[in-house]
Amino acid sequence: MTKLAIIGGTGLAQMQGLTVTRREMVKTPFGAPSCPLVYGELHGKPVVFLARHGSRHRIPPHRVNYCANIWALHSVGIEHIIAVAAVGGIHEDCQVGKIVIPDQIIDYTSGRANTFFDGGDEPVEHIDFSYPYGEVLRSALLAGAKSAEDVQVVEQGVYGATQGPRLETAAEIRRMANDGCTIVGMTGMPEASLAAELGVSYACLAVVINAAAGIDGKAVNTAELPAAISAGMDSASRVLNAVVANTDASIS
Repeated sequence: MTKLAIIGGTGLAQMQGLTVTRREMVKTPFGAPSCPLVYGELHGKPVVFLARHGSRHRIPPHRVNYCANIWALHSVGIEHIIAVAAVGGIHEDCQVGKIVIPDQIIDYTSGRANTFFDGGDEPVEHIDFSYPYGEVLRSALLAGAKSAEDVQVVEQGVYGATQGPRLETAAEIRRMANDGCTIVGMTGMPEASLAAELGVSYACLAVVINAAAGIDGKAVNTAELPAAISAGMDSASRVLNAVVANTDASIS
């Protein structure tokens, strides 16, 4: 049974090198996931791929059905999720083009369906979320990033998850920096906590595509983003390929 899934973010609607064997649209109690699950093999190992924003990148961050996505993956036997995300860099170490493997997250989102324990006939559950990312999976990502060619990796960081789809103000970024955030993105929550609720190991591979608003006194140049996304996701694909090639059966 396939145990590993990759969730592709902005710029990664399909997985490089994946030999596709089938596609499946999974029904869930929470509605439809973003798109069909794509089953395939990468380096001879089974992998499931899901494009977070849909196959044609039409679903904005605040409209992603995170509950359906995570439930669908869990329902087909997934035990480990690597989530790829395009982010802005806040800390000086998190420069454009670098890969960041965060170890903490702060949630600034609002109005999103963010739990499977939402009342009804089932008792309320309170999960421990002290350390939101699976350390075994983080270690695999770090090893993959270090072995991949021409990839610069930041080994830890704090992901600040914002509502989107707009980018942040300079004042918001200053507040987030004061809170300890080192990168900013729009999809890290509730994805991470939903995985934790279902007991699925989850880790984030964050690709820095721009300096966050107000860094060095500058606004975000959105015209530069497509090229940065393309280059960043190429690096992310090399890391993912390295991770899958080097993982043992306990993950793959």
